[in-house]
Amino acid sequence: MTLAPSIEVSLTGRELLSHPFYRRWEAGELRDGELADYASQYQHFERQLPCTLAAIVASSGPGAVRNAIRANLDDELGTPCPHVELLDTFLDAVGATSADATPATAALVSLYLTAPDRSVAFALGVVAAYEIQSAEIARSKAEGLRAFYGLTDQGTTFWDVHAALETGHAEWVLDAADSVSADELLAGVAASRDAWWAFLDDREAAATLA
Repeated sequence: MTLAPSIEVSLTGRELLSHPFYRRWEAGELRDGELADYASQYQHFERQLPCTLAAIVASSGPGAVRNAIRANLDDELGTPCPHVELLDTFLDAVGATSADATPATAALVSLYLTAPDRSVAFALGVVAAYEIQSAEIARSKAEGLRAFYGLTDQGTTFWDVHAALETGHAEWVLDAADSVSADELLAGVAASRDAWWAFLDDREAAATLA
């Protein structure tokens, strides 16, 4: 995992759990409607993710990258069920409805959509930037939802599953990272880092305007 320290350096100062939106989530300070609005936007990303993983698999030759992303995709599609379906339990619990993607959400989804066309290494970096943080984020979200927002275990299932799975996903991605171009991978990390931060900035801005 020789690239792991470089990835961590790239994320320094923009670790997602340090963002004001997630800090308010953890503290029970989100106002009525914020969780529903967040879920309505997050679902656009969740629908794109398996497509991105499948594109990386299709573009990769035999080896560490294909194996890592294939295993990640298998979980996404069926552990314990398709995660786009599992997300519905959270959407229902917070009263989320369908909504058009905001510009920040659209930019995040577009990054995931187009990353495999640039290079496998870049796409792996895009995925890695979130995956290595995802287990901790999911665990924090689930704990906050139960402690402050009245959700039961059914409503937090999506996040509980990811808290359990994402440590493995992060390890697979970091193992694969050493088999691709470091410069391209770190460019993908930086692009993903900034797109996710902008996505959360958008949630903060929406709350300020509400």
